[in-house]
Amino acid sequence: MIYCVEDDHGIRDLMIYTLNASDLEAKGFVSGEEMYPALNEQVPDLILLDVMLPGDDGITILKKLKSDPKTSAIPVIMASAKGTEYDKVVGLDLGADDYLAKPFGMMEMVARVRAVLRRSGAPAKSEEPIVNGDLILDDSHHSVKSCGNDVQLTLKEYELLKLFMADLGRAFTRDQILSFVWGTDYMGESRTVDVHVGTLRNKLGECGKYIETVWGVGYKMEKRP
Repeated sequence: MIYCVEDDHGIRDLMIYTLNASDLEAKGFVSGEEMYPALNEQVPDLILLDVMLPGDDGITILKKLKSDPKTSAIPVIMASAKGTEYDKVVGLDLGADDYLAKPFGMMEMVARVRAVLRRSGAPAKSEEPIVNGDLILDDSHHSVKSCGNDVQLTLKEYELLKLFMADLGRAFTRDQILSFVWGTDYMGESRTVDVHVGTLRNKLGECGKYIETVWGVGYKMEKRP
């Protein structure tokens, strides 16, 4: 179980959706005050903790977690806006296990969560390769095979492919893809998505045809035998 403490409802819902879609069970909380009672019912495997929160801020919550023997061993990943170097240093000094700079992509978040869970020895579901037709994505080795050939992808291309393969049949809008892969506050143009989809299709060769354009919406990948 992963607890997400984030007061922005849109970001929190997106985080929970992505974690659940990645076989990582998650619950969301608006504030530390809302999370504290839940800690008495279930100790999570990891906490994703925003710095700027109503009531107790993230640093205060982290101090409370680390000072209580019942919660001191819970891995914590802090999230804060870019440029707040002080918050990052303080959080890591107080025992945070990692740090995400906003805006962050949802696929990056999942990768950081899995990495911290591995380091901490917390239980996590096995990461089986995702297979769709002649396309294989092995997240445990960060590798992709297309029609039996190894494919070298950039980080964003890899995260884009993983997004499609993790939710086969779902049509993603360009804005949704930007949020998942580039970050919730990414200010770039949607043309960025089109360019990356084009290069990804080319690198995948024949399997590039699996990525379908949904006119007026965005892109999707259907399940292949």
